Amino acid sequence: MAKTSGPLTGDSSISTWLDDPTGGAILRDLLAQGGQGPEVFRPISKLAIKRLVKMSRGAFTQEMLDDLIRRAAAGDIPSTATPSGAAPQHAEAATPNEEDAAASVDVRPWIERIDAGRFSGQTVIVTGAGSGIGRATASRIAREGGRVVAVDVSQERLDDFVAEHSGADIVPLTADITDDAGVARIVAAAGATIDALANIAGIMDDMTPIGEVSDAVWERVFRVNVTGTMKLMRAVIPAMLAQGGGSIVNTASEAALRGSAAGVAYTASKHAVAGLTKSSAFMYGPSGIRVNAVAPGPTMTNIEASFGSPLGADRVQTAMAIMPDPVEADALAASITFLLSDDGVNINGIIMASDGGWSAA
Repeated sequence: MAKTSGPLTGDSSISTWLDDPTGGAILRDLLAQGGQGPEVFRPISKLAIKRLVKMSRGAFTQEMLDDLIRRAAAGDIPSTATPSGAAPQHAEAATPNEEDAAASVDVRPWIERIDAGRFSGQTVIVTGAGSGIGRATASRIAREGGRVVAVDVSQERLDDFVAEHSGADIVPLTADITDDAGVARIVAAAGATIDALANIAGIMDDMTPIGEVSDAVWERVFRVNVTGTMKLMRAVIPAMLAQGGGSIVNTASEAALRGSAAGVAYTASKHAVAGLTKSSAFMYGPSGIRVNAVAPGPTMTNIEASFGSPLGADRVQTAMAIMPDPVEADALAASITFLLSDDGVNINGIIMASDGGWSAA
């Protein structure tokens, strides 16, 4: 049964649009023009439709969204469209079941709420700040009043990030976290006081199991995910000790909590990040330094998984059947900035799953 919860807006979820008799017909017709069907929205159906403007990188513009909303309000159903909820004539009638009923529930969309001033007067280093979770985290800190040392290997991505945050206190820096000279430049750019560090830069492996992993993949993944994380943690500790405290948040992964999320190199590297986090929290907690990690689940980032092994592909893809829908990087930034900020005052040494419940499966 189609939902009639009020007029469709940019804040309405994609599933709400698809379930609406008018909005669904318009949206399906738009997809059909591009040779696609509504199934392409399944992983992101809970998101507000306005988020497509940012996610599509220009393929779906604000003007297109405004036109959709106008047409839905006017009841402008395309003459060639199949009405929302109507089955094609050749299709057999489906029998509703509990799973279908659960999927049809319109989940309230999450809306980011900025806590103005939460990072005022603080200097925070964020690696991987040019894209994905790093960019979302650096953006939130900047919008909440912090001074951000935004680190990335791509100058182009950093330039785009800075341009998007006009007036914010951002120090963009192109550097490689695996290089000692690069790490030294990051610490120098931060200055005498380093209040927090978000270690987010990382890379994926090629899903190969131990019997097939190459030395090159193993060493590259560990160099970035473990050695780079360790080097930057080691570099900021003296400043944090001198000032009487600080906060470090590392990026682990679901692969730090289970063996079925990636190949052996990535999985082992993220287990190592968990060890770095717990050991450092134990050692420096009495000195006022909190060290925690966030373990993201499926997230929409620019890190793409490749499959270099038929066995790895078969096993990991089978395990992915229980994955929750992916979220935008903003949702991970909310978890990371909570732990970075003074709101996490009594939290030290945890690996916090921010995975939509994947770790509960």
